[in-house]
Amino acid sequence: MTTFRCAAILFDLDGVLVDSTRSVERQWRIWAREQGISGDKVATVAHGVRAVEVIRAVAPHLDAEAEVRKLESREADDHDGVAVMPGAAELVRAVPADRWGVVTSGTRHLASERLRFFGIPAPRIMITADDVTEGKPHPAPYLKGAELLGVKPEECLVIEDAPAGIQSAHGAGMKVIALASTYAASALSEADVVIPKLQRIRVSLDGGRMLEVRVG
Repeated sequence: MTTFRCAAILFDLDGVLVDSTRSVERQWRIWAREQGISGDKVATVAHGVRAVEVIRAVAPHLDAEAEVRKLESREADDHDGVAVMPGAAELVRAVPADRWGVVTSGTRHLASERLRFFGIPAPRIMITADDVTEGKPHPAPYLKGAELLGVKPEECLVIEDAPAGIQSAHGAGMKVIALASTYAASALSEADVVIPKLQRIRVSLDGGRMLEVRVG
């Protein structure tokens, strides 16, 4: 049993609250095929980072912003194989509403559609690709999340599923629980704890201003 004490919890979205890996990879491969780019090349870098940065890296000749709008509009409409992660809704409901938020590399439109479609409670704050100029693995997204929640970065706990997100959170001075949903546990070894499912997490109030998060 590992126990963390924190003032707030910041959740990644895809691969943590919503199982969307198949949709994300499917739409990236369709996009890559349209552009004459290797789908395997794109798939290896696409998860956990902003789409605009992926497109700038693999297709710098394209209008990245326009391509993102097209790609994520398709993703928002693609629910085939997409599901809420087991235990996700129960976990966020166990955290006081002013103590958690979502930090995602997706756009606000895509993130909002994912949450709405699966009935996951809307967070008080949500940091998306539209809200930062530098995405994960840069620490800016998680620092912004802590700022909007009004807590110190070092008092935040992050739940992630991707190496880029772990690096981002650690760069912000936060502890990380990694969920082995998208990547194998061996690829998430830089996290403070790696778990196979969200049901391993229990959240309670410690009697003061802090949350007690137990991972078993």
